[in-house]
Amino acid sequence: MKQHIPNFITLLNLLSGCIAVVLAVNNQFVMAAIFVFLGIFFDFFDGFFARKLNVQGPLGVQLDSLADMVTSGLVPGIVMFKLLHIASGALALEDAETLWSSSGFFDALPYAPLAYLGFFITLSSAYRLAKFNIDDEQQSYFKGLPTPANALLILSLPLIIELQNHDGMNALILNPWFLVGMTLVSTFMLNAPIKLFALKFKTYDFQSNISRYVFLIATVVLLIVLQFAAIPLVILLYVLMSLFTAKSIHA
Repeated sequence: MKQHIPNFITLLNLLSGCIAVVLAVNNQFVMAAIFVFLGIFFDFFDGFFARKLNVQGPLGVQLDSLADMVTSGLVPGIVMFKLLHIASGALALEDAETLWSSSGFFDALPYAPLAYLGFFITLSSAYRLAKFNIDDEQQSYFKGLPTPANALLILSLPLIIELQNHDGMNALILNPWFLVGMTLVSTFMLNAPIKLFALKFKTYDFQSNISRYVFLIATVVLLIVLQFAAIPLVILLYVLMSLFTAKSIHA
């Protein structure tokens, strides 16, 4: 019986992702983000219970990636797709025509052609998860940005707009060129050839986990001060700290 507990938790992750997809498609970004956060919560605890119950197995690994593909791969792609569609209305006609043809096949599409670039995030997430499943090295570190972290990065954008409602930040986020840049950065970082430390604690002593503790404390401070606007900075801090401590990250 106990061997089914982690898989059940993983399925809760998948269910959360499915609900988040429906909400994101209907422009309910705050609720979609809540279910993505819930899915990431389940994603953490399925592995935790699998290790605690000593029931780790290949089925759980595959199921975990399939659930992550929806919650942390498809949902952020849809959110970026929607944001790009909203922002593309600010593009001058001549600028839009230099990016995409405005005639022919695209006439039949109900969304701005530029918006489909957002699904590059979903494609890159699928590629990363497939690589992760066949890579035996990523036990104490990650190669490239983990899909849950990337999902948080993308989901933070509509949360900043809807919950913080700062004119300057809203204008930046709804700039189509900014969103295109974020999409390209996200796509690259998911599969970037860089090592990022994992937040799994083998022991809890400060000396051997100093990077993790410093990162977690800094994250809490940034979230208190900047709220959702802190999330992109937290991701940037995570990457920079990993690069700084690269020599201490072992396979």
